[in-house]
Amino acid sequence: MPTRRLALALLATPAAAQTARPVRVVVPFAAGGVIDVVARILAEPLGRELGQNVVIENMPGAGSVIGARAVARAAPDGNTLLLSGAAHAVIPALYPDAGVDPVADFAPIALLGQQPFVLAVHPSVPARDVAGFLEWLRGRQGQARFATTGIGAASHLAGELLKQLAGVEFEVIPYRGTPQAVTDLVAGRVDFMIDSQTLLAPLMADNRVRGLAVTTAVSSAMLPHLPTLQAAGVRGYESASWQALYAPAATPAPVLERLSTATRAALADPVLARRYAEAGVQPLASDAAPFIAAEQARWLPILRATGARGG
Repeated sequence: MPTRRLALALLATPAAAQTARPVRVVVPFAAGGVIDVVARILAEPLGRELGQNVVIENMPGAGSVIGARAVARAAPDGNTLLLSGAAHAVIPALYPDAGVDPVADFAPIALLGQQPFVLAVHPSVPARDVAGFLEWLRGRQGQARFATTGIGAASHLAGELLKQLAGVEFEVIPYRGTPQAVTDLVAGRVDFMIDSQTLLAPLMADNRVRGLAVTTAVSSAMLPHLPTLQAAGVRGYESASWQALYAPAATPAPVLERLSTATRAALADPVLARRYAEAGVQPLASDAAPFIAAEQARWLPILRATGARGG
């Protein structure tokens, strides 16, 4: 079907579109992490705005490459989308032969939100504040164990930034998903992690982990008693989990506009706003393309300096 006819066919009214096939949103990570949470909060209001069911499909593996590649190669008809985070921006550093380009192969639809991370330690770690924790890390001489949800994931990048700005070393232990990493932190098989406040806050309340700081430049509404890493002495530290929605690059402009309009309307839904707040997710008022380009420019050099490569 020529591009113009395809675009016109996809610009159906919501009522007429109820019989259309579902929109498939690929999340290139395991279920249970913050990106998956955001996807599932968005699905119902986005589907209502589009007049189509929105189905979330988790497709983990290769640091988000498997899911990204599947969407890049999908028909550019607006029915297969990618919902990913910081790992998407650093694919070139980890997987230079991945066969997928995070910029050239995708059309950003919208930024969806961001979430502060929490620096949390197992109770066996003696530190009670960031200064004490950094002193403890230096005393461990690189032997402390840091859990991350995968090389190149936002949690890993947050740890590498801490290394760079605080002048500390530790062992990076990658997991296939956030739930497994959190399980091992609670069990004491790793010493600390920097990850979702939504997952870690209940564990802090039960004294199963100890939160020391949040990673954003301003304090978290969910955890207002925790200082930021900047305020605690790590100058220039700022990191967060963020999420964006993408279509394949060849998607016609009218279809992209329809998807963008529907996503903006879904993000304005009061029920979504309440569920975002409950999950500790904050709206992101930035244009998607320049934000993603800036994130790529920021994180690629940090990741390349580690020499890390995707498995």
